[in-house]
Amino acid sequence: MANPFRKMRNIFRLALTDYFYEWQMSSCFILALAAVLAPMMILFALKFGIVGSMLEQLIEDPRNREIRPVGSGHYNAEWFDAVRKKAEVTFIIPRTRSLAATMQLKSDAGTRIIPTELIPTAEKEPLFRKGVTIPTGYHQIVLSESAARKLKVTVGDQINGSLNRRHNNQNERVHVKLTVVGITHLAAFTRDGAFVPLELIIATEDFLDGRAVHALDWQGDPPLKSERNFPGFRLYAHSIDDVAALRDGFLASGIEARTRAADIDIVQTMEKRLNTVFWFVAIIGLTGFSFSLGANLWANVDRKKKALSVLRLVGFRTSDIIWFPVLQALLTGILGWALASLIYLAVETSINRMLIAQAEDDNPICRLLPLHFEIALIFTVGAAVLAAALGGYRAAKIQPSDGLREI
Repeated sequence: MANPFRKMRNIFRLALTDYFYEWQMSSCFILALAAVLAPMMILFALKFGIVGSMLEQLIEDPRNREIRPVGSGHYNAEWFDAVRKKAEVTFIIPRTRSLAATMQLKSDAGTRIIPTELIPTAEKEPLFRKGVTIPTGYHQIVLSESAARKLKVTVGDQINGSLNRRHNNQNERVHVKLTVVGITHLAAFTRDGAFVPLELIIATEDFLDGRAVHALDWQGDPPLKSERNFPGFRLYAHSIDDVAALRDGFLASGIEARTRAADIDIVQTMEKRLNTVFWFVAIIGLTGFSFSLGANLWANVDRKKKALSVLRLVGFRTSDIIWFPVLQALLTGILGWALASLIYLAVETSINRMLIAQAEDDNPICRLLPLHFEIALIFTVGAAVLAAALGGYRAAKIQPSDGLREI
């Protein structure tokens, strides 16, 4: 068993020695591969950086997953339960009439009363960043950044909410003490708004409609006893890929919805087309290099025909000789990939330094993940092995007598 291993070790040593002895030719192969691979890595990095950042912004911004009904409808508890069970839906909550979802807010530090839009919220609120408390009950509220700035309040402060109505030919005003339990970032809601539990918005609507709200000691007509129907809802899809399907499902059931599906489709279409262009260029480049390397290995084997035939003569088998061009091709592939990676890293740094100022979120314009380098290595080595097949085929045809004829 030792003899075959010794032969393989010897052929490996001879192949490596020959490869580095002819370092000029080997360097040309490595440079040729790097010249093909490095531009492809840069092209893919630009595609991945630019389109990837656009997709990341679409995914991370929950507003792109929002589905808003157009006009008013009649949605009962059964309808909400059915939609909530859909795997494509991550958040849904009823909305009352827009005119009945406004409250005047006043703080001790503020100088004026702020008419504020009330937005129903609950657990898993998609517009809240991590750490923002979900308001509960009738006395907790999360303000938008705009409203909090005008009221001059911070988390933990108390503010006064008030409502006014005309009931039985009399003007009536009620007040409710609210505790600020959170403040959203500006992108979550740019107007003066307050995220509150659904029960507070229902209480607000009931009061403005002239009904009593016993939980807050607001007087009025008897509370509504029939099943409540809501005119709208807040709904967010689980991912941007689910938006179009949910929209189409609502349209099929007669509910017109407004989404950002068009923007999502533009970016996704751009990604698909750029992927097609990249792979088209990559296949052409790698195929061309594979044939070029294969032809050079074929010529290299022909040039060393005498030396290889002598190896056959001293006892090396055909399968041993085939390893000669294969090992050299593998080494070319690995070293070419390493050089291309170094060239890419230098170019990546330069591109990002020049263009990072133009990026809205400071994300790198040109970037690759470690996985991408690994994939590039696999494809490069694969192409080198395919190229070595030509040289290996030529080496397999060499007979021990071929070298003797040239002596």
